[in-house]
Amino acid sequence: MRTIPNSRSSRRVALPLLGSTALAVAGLLGAAPAGAATAQSSHTSWVRSCAVIHTAGQMACNALRVTSTTEHVNALGITPDATPSGFGPSSLLSAYNLPANGGAGQTVAIVDAYNDPNAASDMAVYRSQYGLPACTVASGCFKQVSQTGSTTSLPSNNSGWAGEISLDLDMVSAIAPNAKIILVEASSASMANLGKSVNEAVALGAKFVSNSYGGSESSSDTSYDSSYFNHPGVAITVSSGDSGYGVEYPAASKYVTAVGGTSLKTASNSRGWTESVWSTSSTEGAGSGCSKYDAKPTWQTDTGCSKRTVADVSAVADPATGVAVYETYGASGWVVYGGTSVASPLIAAVFADAGTPSASYPAADLYAHTSSLNDVTTGSTTSCSPAYLCTAETGYDGPTGLGTPNGLTAFTG
Repeated sequence: MRTIPNSRSSRRVALPLLGSTALAVAGLLGAAPAGAATAQSSHTSWVRSCAVIHTAGQMACNALRVTSTTEHVNALGITPDATPSGFGPSSLLSAYNLPANGGAGQTVAIVDAYNDPNAASDMAVYRSQYGLPACTVASGCFKQVSQTGSTTSLPSNNSGWAGEISLDLDMVSAIAPNAKIILVEASSASMANLGKSVNEAVALGAKFVSNSYGGSESSSDTSYDSSYFNHPGVAITVSSGDSGYGVEYPAASKYVTAVGGTSLKTASNSRGWTESVWSTSSTEGAGSGCSKYDAKPTWQTDTGCSKRTVADVSAVADPATGVAVYETYGASGWVVYGGTSVASPLIAAVFADAGTPSASYPAADLYAHTSSLNDVTTGSTTSCSPAYLCTAETGYDGPTGLGTPNGLTAFTG
């Protein structure tokens, strides 16, 4: 194991050595999208895959692409008997105590904006590299559609959102390799079009829908709730955001499972892993806090927010302990990603592993099984009051919610 000091404090981030590879300093893998911000944590640097948008009703993806990775596999395609940099399926399954062949009989949907023309072929390379079963359009396992369900009239291509799409598809593949996957592509990054895409995903039969994007809260959110996110019996996951303390929509929706982020490291404890709050700086890390508009769901009982509190649950999101992704539209093959965009599809796939939801709003299951999660008790994003909204504590806290998966019990009704 190799440790790298975090630029924000004396906290040290451990980067797992996966086979013969590790995150290390290297040249850029590709240019950042226009308007995308860059960040750095000691020797690990990254860019936002999508430009941050500050216009109400417009969303940005929460994917962070690492630009300082040295790969010891072929940049393009499959390298037998080698492991790409970043956490792969076996590490993620180990960290979260998950079955190796999950998702059978279930359909997971990914909702993103714009089109990735290489989505199917890139996912095929990822799955083949890691020995996962094929999931193709021809077999009926994979479907790529527009927000109206068209398979032939897809949105315009977008390299920034293509990175988000690759990340999402690879995380579902890693955690629920036997599930069917639907990629629903909105015609733009507006909440209205993304929301219509959520409705289309549910109409196509998905019981698990991941949304790795967010934007500013607004007085329209309660209307969006009823129009797009109130789907009883469907596990809708949403990333909590990558800007540290503060709340994004639709993570703030009372109908969704809001997913925060951690730093994930190997350890010599009985679990073999340890996690802390993901935080790079006071303005970058796992999103959390109190919603301004959304009512508190009945299953949430913390007292620091009179309305909805974000998040509910969490998973790895730190780019310095990121995951392997294969992307050729906007990147040059194997790359490492972080951001709460990692955590949302990962948690959607865990729900799929656990089977068809029985609760009207599956986030409630988490609160009924708190002892079946890995409680994250260290780290913070900033200082706030009450402290648990931005600092990890025993039990519930904002950045990591109730904790991270430890098997499937907490995700089962």
